[in-house]
Amino acid sequence: MTETSARFREFKMPDVGEGLTEAEILKWYVQPGDTVTDGQVVCEVETAKAAVELPIPYDGVVHELRFPEGTTVDVGEVIISVDVAPGSGEPVAEAAPVQAPVVETPAAESDEEEAPKGRQPVLVGYGVAESSTKRRARKGTSVPEQGAAAAVQAAVQAEMNGHAAPPAAKPLAKPPVRKLAKDLGIDLATVVPTGPDGIITRADVHAAAAPAPAPAAEPVDVSRETTPVPTAEVQPAGARETRIPVKGVRKATAAAMVGSAFTAPHVTEFVTVDVTRTMKLVEELKGDKEMAGLRVNPLLLIAKALLVAIKRNPDVNASWDEAAQEIVLKHYVNLGIAAATPRGLIVPNIKDAHDKTLPQLAASLGELVSTAREGKTSPAAMQGGTVTITNVGVFGVDTGTPILNPGEAAILAVGAIKLQPWVHKGKVKPRQVTTLALSFDHRLVDGELGSKVLADVAAILEQPKRLITWA
Repeated sequence: MTETSARFREFKMPDVGEGLTEAEILKWYVQPGDTVTDGQVVCEVETAKAAVELPIPYDGVVHELRFPEGTTVDVGEVIISVDVAPGSGEPVAEAAPVQAPVVETPAAESDEEEAPKGRQPVLVGYGVAESSTKRRARKGTSVPEQGAAAAVQAAVQAEMNGHAAPPAAKPLAKPPVRKLAKDLGIDLATVVPTGPDGIITRADVHAAAAPAPAPAAEPVDVSRETTPVPTAEVQPAGARETRIPVKGVRKATAAAMVGSAFTAPHVTEFVTVDVTRTMKLVEELKGDKEMAGLRVNPLLLIAKALLVAIKRNPDVNASWDEAAQEIVLKHYVNLGIAAATPRGLIVPNIKDAHDKTLPQLAASLGELVSTAREGKTSPAAMQGGTVTITNVGVFGVDTGTPILNPGEAAILAVGAIKLQPWVHKGKVKPRQVTTLALSFDHRLVDGELGSKVLADVAAILEQPKRLITWA
């Protein structure tokens, strides 16, 4: 290894979750020439589970950003290089800020070359030994550096000049795009790519399948997305449809919900309950000194009611192990709270919620909600849940039939709390009323157990003093 090459340390996309294979670069916080220190956050990435900030494990000066914002990068790919010895005096080629590749521009050779075998994904904040690393090459690296578009143009030009076309390289395209081309009967070798490094996108395949080719358009700016996202600039005026790529959190959520719906036999039960006393208790707790500065709302008491109901009916806190053909009873409760975010539905959970006092539960709930709103929920916060609450009432909905979070046996949906006429002490009076819905896995929870859990939650919300006698 030369002194010049020893100056640079390459930081690779780490596996920031369990078994993740890729992540999208949402935002760079540094540019070439910036000084960085060990532990400094250099970028934010979005995985299939959450948005995560990545710290750099080196001191030095940023030399190169390998990918633009909006690019989906495989785990193990180099995303940034750092000059760790900027004062050594060795000549270094100046690296410009990363830009989206254009099909006519040659790509850097270092993005495609093989390194020694044995490289493992890097954990955040840690490096790897140079002697035991491998740069994972992209599939189809036999395509020339100028990209597949230039190869197609060269073939066309050769044919026009009466010469044999050069041997065609395998087009670059991801498996879903290849399947789309196969379904539409499109030969990928005839498709002109617009993606980074000559990668064929879904839009390229659709364009090739169009009955009448449109006039040549200006090169599409792919600096923000590797999969085309309809925008005012690239979408025809008066378009009747808009296509949005499904990726990241939304893609993972969709897959999980489909898997849950078609794996676990869902049953949903409903109960309408008078929660007037609970609403009065919420107002009283807001003035309590022990709850000062904490988020106090009906969801807090509903969560506590569910925890008490689980304590009284512990068999509902379980999961189904298909591989081992076993029912796993959990002696702890990691309480999940479904949260709608701009990136999709996520379900972070409060660890060991069963051991928390009401003020502790309020603090944990407030932190969970604020973190989710900021898009900073960590993958660890969304793993290991045992039971979930989804509050659809905040949208003005009376109730719903929630789908189980994968690996859990029950989920409680809370509807809107409304003033309604209600028979109270023999007279019709206006009362605060809501409808609860409990969905459960019928392999684990039978009708009797599910009914007991739901009835206990309703009874506590109707008479919240039971929190003292039943807890």
